[in-house]
Amino acid sequence: MKKILGIVFVVLVAYACSSDDSSPEDQGPTPSSFDRTALLENWADNIIVPGYVDFDSKVAALESNTLLFSNQPTESNLEALRVSWLDAYTTWQRVSMFEIGPAETVGLRLNVNIFPANVTNIEDNITNGTYNLTLSSNRSAKGFPALDYLLHGIATDDVAILAIYTGAQGTQYLQYLQDVVADMQTLTTTVLNEWQNGFRDTFVNNNGSSATASVDRMVNDYIFYYEKFLRAGKMGIPGGIFSGSVEAGNIEALYAGNLSKQLFLEGLDAVQDFFNGRAYNGNAQGESLNSYLDALNVIKDGADLNVIINSQFNAAREAVQGLGSFEQELQNNPPVTFLNAYDEVQRIVPLLKVDAVSALSISIDFADADGD
Repeated sequence: MKKILGIVFVVLVAYACSSDDSSPEDQGPTPSSFDRTALLENWADNIIVPGYVDFDSKVAALESNTLLFSNQPTESNLEALRVSWLDAYTTWQRVSMFEIGPAETVGLRLNVNIFPANVTNIEDNITNGTYNLTLSSNRSAKGFPALDYLLHGIATDDVAILAIYTGAQGTQYLQYLQDVVADMQTLTTTVLNEWQNGFRDTFVNNNGSSATASVDRMVNDYIFYYEKFLRAGKMGIPGGIFSGSVEAGNIEALYAGNLSKQLFLEGLDAVQDFFNGRAYNGNAQGESLNSYLDALNVIKDGADLNVIINSQFNAAREAVQGLGSFEQELQNNPPVTFLNAYDEVQRIVPLLKVDAVSALSISIDFADADGD
């Protein structure tokens, strides 16, 4: 009996010693041990704020060319205005995902890129001459999609478009054009100013791991943007994924022609660059979701999760690049190649929304309405 008690005592002592000797290092890295402050600083200082600075300057150039065209509605000024519209629209794809803080407060995305434009509302506003662009009812009658219609879609060719701007209602059309761009400039400058005058510090200092902390909220907004606006808005809805029939009239840049694919790819590049912490308009990389997952040694199916995600981003890009224009692809019935490319884009969603957030101990805070 004494011998048995002695064996039990030795086993208990050994267990206690092994428990006492363990340390956080022995247990491996945890989400809370990652330097979230450095992550937030890289996001704010090297990606988000520089992106808004660039976007604000592009909208300012758009406003300048709008005034030039309004004073002299010529073919050359129309073309210059279109170029500045596309330049700003392309840059928008880089900042659209940052709907947090100031952008969320003013509803920036909802106010500058609800597509396609509501042509009936636009024409009614112009005809009536009285409108309030701050009303939610006018969100689809302003922003980039409204400019798309006003610069490309109000008539069948440039001669006819210029005839409208120089005709009997030309003054009303030009005024509406100016008001739409001025609204965009006000919203954009407001967001940038708030980031530069206080919100940047608020964002970085909120470096905890709660559902209301900056990392958790930014990750949720990032995934929400990818799933709902990039994947679904730019490809899934036009491709008929959710309705069962192709809706080619719901593509982005409907009236300009053959730009939807270009804008989608710019957005895809932006979300992958953000995942990798790549500086805006540069190749330098800082702390990121990629480095966060790498620090945690997250493995999926025998491979690093961060590597798998980047590989799928690349596969999605390659598939979309292999398409013709979205307009051309959606003429096919069914648009098989387009839908196959969409599938590659879709495969990123569970990698981010399930695998990545699980590893990072982040809870999804938005409802999934389409079965993904």
